[in-house]
Amino acid sequence: MRYIDVENLTFYYDREPVLEKISYHVDSGEFVTLTGENGAAKSTLIKTTLGILHPKQGQVTISTKNTRGEKLRMAYLPQQVASFNAGFPSSVYEFVMSGRYPRRGWFKKMNQHDVEHVRTALESVGMWDYRDKRIGELSGGQKQRIAIARMFASDPDLFILDEPTTGMDDVSSSDFYELMHHAAHKHGKAVLMVTHDPEEVKAYADRNIHLYKDKNGKFACFDLHSEREGLSEPTEKERRVHA
Repeated sequence: MRYIDVENLTFYYDREPVLEKISYHVDSGEFVTLTGENGAAKSTLIKTTLGILHPKQGQVTISTKNTRGEKLRMAYLPQQVASFNAGFPSSVYEFVMSGRYPRRGWFKKMNQHDVEHVRTALESVGMWDYRDKRIGELSGGQKQRIAIARMFASDPDLFILDEPTTGMDDVSSSDFYELMHHAAHKHGKAVLMVTHDPEEVKAYADRNIHLYKDKNGKFACFDLHSEREGLSEPTEKERRVHA
């Protein structure tokens, strides 16, 4: 099922075109990465897709329903999400549990299922043993991991992630990619993830959307398809270049 469908999207900063006629899609059950050189407007494309920024032209459609016909739940993890103030008053456990409130309602008591979900989320990022610590006591990489755990606790259908492994070590990053692959392939989630290192994640991702600068200095994109062993080079047919 198609969760994101973007057609001919063009975005300007002031009067300067940055993205021109970009088209891409993300379906349920797939883990898609978004790559490009530094300054390739990857975050801009994500924010425009989400409606945080408004395109000059084009159509962005995000499904309102998931594969079960229920309201689609979406989680967005921006860059530098782990920049918590040192005096942030919540414990790790309280912070991650707050991710359950949109599902239960702010005034409903959490049940055993919620407790188990939070524990699973914290264990999945290696932070269960830190559950009683105050957030201000954590390192940047640990804060990043609990932000991811909170996102998992909310149990979204669609994950949109902007360089989520910043501050993580190699083992934690690999564990995270495996977790996203599992969420997509075993639970039918859709994942769109910006990464600066496609080689690191290519063993887990199904497809890569690559932004590149054309001869006119504008960014367009094409798909690099994965066979699970690695990413193949694009054919001319796969290049969706809009001059």
